[in-house]
Amino acid sequence: MTTTQIRLADAEATRAFGQDLARVLRAGDLVVLTGPLGAGKTTLTQGIGAGLGVRGQVASPTFIIARVHPSLVGGPALVHVDAYRLGSLEELDALDLDAGLDESVTVVEWGEGLAEVLSEDRLEIVLERPHGAGAGDGASGTAGAAGTDAADAADAADGDPEAGERTITLRAVGPRWAGVALPG
Repeated sequence: MTTTQIRLADAEATRAFGQDLARVLRAGDLVVLTGPLGAGKTTLTQGIGAGLGVRGQVASPTFIIARVHPSLVGGPALVHVDAYRLGSLEELDALDLDAGLDESVTVVEWGEGLAEVLSEDRLEIVLERPHGAGAGDGASGTAGAAGTDAADAADAADGDPEAGERTITLRAVGPRWAGVALPG
């Protein structure tokens, strides 16, 4: 297991980091994102989607639980899952994610304690953000029509939702990640 900690200046840097991370991701990879509302989970996933060259706007899939973004460039699709409303392994299993896991890059927000069973090889990423420093990425948590959520909108009153430093802790688990140079 390899653990790395990275500081990112704002939402733009978080998306850029996601694009850099996408360069080392391949079909079959599982990325498990953890962090409080407004930490930047969906913002990071937007960068991964841009880096993979997938179709569609990457927004929090809370109400539909999982969204597939096909590749526009012949690479793997992005399967974006929001496990926030899932209460058990049985509910996660009902999504049948393992059926397409080998052909896609799967990113699971709020996946800690649930998604690890999908693969022994995974990236576990914890995102943190100082509370009150623009603490709302405008895209994670419970999704609204434009991929924003009420809690993030309320937090945005404390500052610009795109501003504010984030800290990302990456933990590479399993033999897939041995010798892989992660960005940062």
